[in-house]
Amino acid sequence: MTDPTLRMPNTVLRVVLDLGALPLDIPPLPPRFRHPEFDADWDEEEQVAGIFLGFDDGEFHLDILEDGVEYHFHHADGSSSDDSPWPAADTQALVDWATGFVLHVAPRLPDLLEDADEAAEWHHVGLPVYSRDYGPVPLEIIDVELEGEQLMLPWLGSGHIADEHLDGPDHPIALLWNPEHDDPDIPIARVWLHPKSGEPKARAEAGVDWAAVGLTKQEVLSWAESLYLNNHVIGDPSQMIIRAALERMAGLDR
Repeated sequence: MTDPTLRMPNTVLRVVLDLGALPLDIPPLPPRFRHPEFDADWDEEEQVAGIFLGFDDGEFHLDILEDGVEYHFHHADGSSSDDSPWPAADTQALVDWATGFVLHVAPRLPDLLEDADEAAEWHHVGLPVYSRDYGPVPLEIIDVELEGEQLMLPWLGSGHIADEHLDGPDHPIALLWNPEHDDPDIPIARVWLHPKSGEPKARAEAGVDWAAVGLTKQEVLSWAESLYLNNHVIGDPSQMIIRAALERMAGLDR
């Protein structure tokens, strides 16, 4: 179990961003969609922006292409479909709202992703405010609360270590090790998110030679839980900044 006394405190990063003219003149959202979990990406090669809206009972994915907007849905079980998991009237209202929203976001997304990465770097070196020279344009000031990481030592065992996602419930990962080369391929532990506590939980794989690994089983499990917390539970700063910016553009600041 990770030690909560070794967590860094949460911090607030103030970011100053060019998000275009706000508020947007778009149709209203039905109340059931008022608290989406946003995400976004940009495919530089294909010049395609992707906007993702997640809800407790499904997801709505949109791709913004040169010739228009394409979209599809994901049901609560994760399956992809052209059919909506929601009633027809609510779905049409969501499509009408999201179409206007993503047409505002898409042309700004490459610069916004770059700004978010740079702001995260400023945060990493301890700066509390991020801004750059955007010129004479309307700017938005957003305070983003960023979770403190678990303090942990670098890998002090032998060989090399890595982790990879596994299929299965509770978002498992495998901790991989190799005594010689930097492409680890030997599973030594499995870590997942405990469904009740919401904390990482690790167990060792059978047959591991802990003397060869160079750390005790308990030391490896504790290290693996801290790695999971930092890399798979705590929000990535740049991603948190993007989400806060998308919420501001949507007019849905929590």
